[in-house]
Amino acid sequence: MVHKGFSMKIIAFCGSPRKNGNTELLLREAVKGIEEAGESVIIYYLNLMNIKPCQDCGGCNDTGQCIIQDQMEQIYEGIRAADRIILASPIFFFSLSAQTKNMIDRCQSFWCEKYLLKKPVQAGESGRKGLLLLVGGMKKEIGVQCAEACAGAFFRTISVPEHETLSYLGVDAKGEILHHPTALKKAYEAGKKLVG
Repeated sequence: MVHKGFSMKIIAFCGSPRKNGNTELLLREAVKGIEEAGESVIIYYLNLMNIKPCQDCGGCNDTGQCIIQDQMEQIYEGIRAADRIILASPIFFFSLSAQTKNMIDRCQSFWCEKYLLKKPVQAGESGRKGLLLLVGGMKKEIGVQCAEACAGAFFRTISVPEHETLSYLGVDAKGEILHHPTALKKAYEAGKKLVG
């Protein structure tokens, strides 16, 4: 139970390259639910950030710190401080978007910190929970399964022990999610539940 007056630190990653696309619209509803519950959210729009891909250089093996200096440093700080983390991505080729996967790959430093150095990210007063939002044009469940597996590894690595997943398939045209019978309502409710 969160004490009265305690404010959660909540961050969200928008992994879609399409501005105001289905993924972003779904994320906004979740954020709306959080804000109406009295909390605020910092959103990282990954497509607009300068994040170099992981170079698999081993620079983080001994320290748990990435040696590349770019805007990923803001994300590292956000992840460390967060009580709640939302990951929102379209499904491309049965997986997360390149923007989302790029950010996740750069969390190899957290993997080293947790599994090699035995120093996992510590939870704050309200613990750590996640929410995964997925939107795909194809209707094959394998897209959700593959994206979920990758996102699950990400959440485990940054010490988020539990997360809820909302996935919507067969949603392709820009803005099509707005006409889905349940998606926006469920995203809103999931946002509220995340901080409840």
